Amino acid sequence: MKRNSFKPNILDVLILLVVSGMITALFFKIHTVMDYQWNWSVISEYLFRYDPEHGWVPNMLVQGFMMTIRLSIWATILAVILGTGMGLCKVSEHLYRRLISNAYVEMVRNIPPLVLVFIFYFFIGNQIMTALGVGDMVRSLSPASRYWIGFFFAPASQFPEFISAVITLGIYEGAYITEIIRSGIESVNKEQWEASYALGLSKYQQMLYVIMPQAVRRILPSLAGQFISTIKDSSIVSVISIQELTFQGMELMAATYLTFEVWITITVMYFILTFCCSLLVGQIEIYYRVHLDK
Repeated sequence: MKRNSFKPNILDVLILLVVSGMITALFFKIHTVMDYQWNWSVISEYLFRYDPEHGWVPNMLVQGFMMTIRLSIWATILAVILGTGMGLCKVSEHLYRRLISNAYVEMVRNIPPLVLVFIFYFFIGNQIMTALGVGDMVRSLSPASRYWIGFFFAPASQFPEFISAVITLGIYEGAYITEIIRSGIESVNKEQWEASYALGLSKYQQMLYVIMPQAVRRILPSLAGQFISTIKDSSIVSVISIQELTFQGMELMAATYLTFEVWITITVMYFILTFCCSLLVGQIEIYYRVHLDK
């Protein structure tokens, strides 16, 4: 199927001119009225630095960028697991399961995420992690084990805080994924249930082999949007000193006073990450469309 080529109209041109004018006016005001001295040359030093032993290595901003990616991936995995389970409970025939799912969704979606961060860090994560000795256990591991934990998760000194942040984001995003899963399952035609039942499939087999494959294709764009939302929501865990991109930006701004350079760079880095995710999901949608149309 041939895609329609984009043809800009007069309104598109006007919007582009207005936005360009606003950006130009903002930079002009910063340079003249605020007498702000731009210094973009030092930003590259905080992306990568040269180490005599290892060559070019990531510096503060790239380290925060990688921490944001790790945090978003693990939080999304937890959110998908939790959201799928709660979504299945929400369409279950058992009243008790539906009540649990509804209580979870309504409670989490009506609590600000920042409050959840403090609850899980100070009242749950901090106490439980300390009682279990998670931090001491990680720090007592061999250097090789600590390296891989730092590569896939976070440095040993920040591991308990990282787990608390993942749990918080996973529970928060899982409430929205619950509704996405529920809507995807309910969007499948009732005839699909009846046809699979006529073939002698059990409820589990119906859901696994007939309903979920159709639901996944329909909810994929929404799940992708939720993953992008997780990337952006990850910035709130900077309040518990998780050294992700926003936290590193605040530290760097306080040290250098390069307010606009730092936050413009961080904005671009967030945009690159979320835009790449959008492109990847677009390719997955095309793959599904081509293979299902055959």
